[in-house]
Amino acid sequence: MKPFAGFPAGKTRFTPIPDLFYTELLPRIADLAELKLVLYMFWALNRQRGYPRYMTMAELEAEGTLLAGMPTDDDTSPVEALRRAAVRAVEHGILLLLTVASEEQQTDYYFINTPQGRRAVEQVKAGELILENTGFVREAYVEPQRPRIVELYEQNIGLLQPLLAEELEEAELTYPADWIYDAFRIAAERNVRRWRYVKSILERWAREGKDDGNRSFQRAGQRSASGTWGRER
Repeated sequence: MKPFAGFPAGKTRFTPIPDLFYTELLPRIADLAELKLVLYMFWALNRQRGYPRYMTMAELEAEGTLLAGMPTDDDTSPVEALRRAAVRAVEHGILLLLTVASEEQQTDYYFINTPQGRRAVEQVKAGELILENTGFVREAYVEPQRPRIVELYEQNIGLLQPLLAEELEEAELTYPADWIYDAFRIAAERNVRRWRYVKSILERWAREGKDDGNRSFQRAGQRSASGTWGRER
């Protein structure tokens, strides 16, 4: 493949992307296929005219440029990689999925999660807007996202001190989200509302495995209840 020759001089078209994409979404997108799909959606919808603006899965699957950029292996075709990327983008709240089904066909519509996209989805659900395929609207199931570590801290311990912010961010990158959630839950159930205790649970799970760590901290929690542990200094 020849290297990119560079952007040409003169007038070129640009695709606007909100700054929040770089500050909020880019750090969260770990999958290359999802990143390519989201960027392609911004490009494709920016070139549409009128309202509403969306892409169907059938249209996306027919986009040769998009499919050519999908990462594949022996077990994954470009179309399969695209579909998985769409699922992840919906789970992350970047894209909105609206499925309209009739006896003859089912169509998956994808909108970017902007005010215009949200309004179009709500209008279709309310029967105020009809897309090219009429039928029953099916809600997309999205697994609830775990609260971020800062939210868990403030919900279970208190107002976050600036000196702890960097340590919490490092923990969020180090441990699985469900570990962090469970560690805060255990600390709250035992009324040990301090970050050092939550951190010690996570460190023990990392060393011994989550099941062993749970049993170990069950004993620790019993000591806490007796007054030996759990006192904030």
